[in-house]
Amino acid sequence: MNTLGLGLVKRLLSPIPLIVLAGVLALVALLGYGLASNKTKESSTSTLLNKVAPTPELPKLDGGGKSSLAAYKGKVVLLNYWASWCEPCRQEAPLLQRWQPTLEKAGGTVLGIDVLDVEGDARAFARKYGLTYPILRDGNGDSQTAYGILAYPETFVIGRNGRVAAAVRGEVTDKFMRQSVLPLLEKSS
Repeated sequence: MNTLGLGLVKRLLSPIPLIVLAGVLALVALLGYGLASNKTKESSTSTLLNKVAPTPELPKLDGGGKSSLAAYKGKVVLLNYWASWCEPCRQEAPLLQRWQPTLEKAGGTVLGIDVLDVEGDARAFARKYGLTYPILRDGNGDSQTAYGILAYPETFVIGRNGRVAAAVRGEVTDKFMRQSVLPLLEKSS
C-alpha cells in the first residue's frame, strides 16, 4: 500500500470519524424506530374503532364511590384521559368544559379519567378549570392499557351503542367535536 493509501486508512480509523459514523448510524436507527413506533401508535387507536369500549370500574375523583363507562350506557360519551401535570391537558380542559352543556342537552357527557396523578393535584385541576363533568381516577394507570394509551391527553368518542366511534391522540379541537361528536348526538337524540 502506498503512503497516500495508508494515510487515508489511518484517518478513517481514527476515533473522530468512527464516532461520527456511530452517531449517524444511531440517528438512522432512532429514525427507523420512531417511524415503526408511530405506526404502532396509530394502529393501536384504530384497532378500537367500532369495537365495544372497555368499561373498567374506577373510583370517582370526588370520592363518591366507584363508576365506569357502563354507567353511561345509551349516551354519547367523550372519554378523555388526562393528568394535571400534562400541559396539553391544561390547554384542552376549557374546551371540554365548554362542550359539556351541549353534550348534556343532547344525551351525552364528557367523562374524564385522571391518570397517574396525585389526587389533590387532580382535584385542584378540576376546580381551577371549573370542570362539571364526571371524573374518574386511575391512580396506577391500569385502565389505560385496554385503550392503548401512549400519551396524554387521549380521547375516545363512545357512541350510544357502546362502541368506539372516533379517537384522537393529543388535544381535542372544536373541529373534532363538530365532525366526530355532534353527528352522534344528532342520531336519535
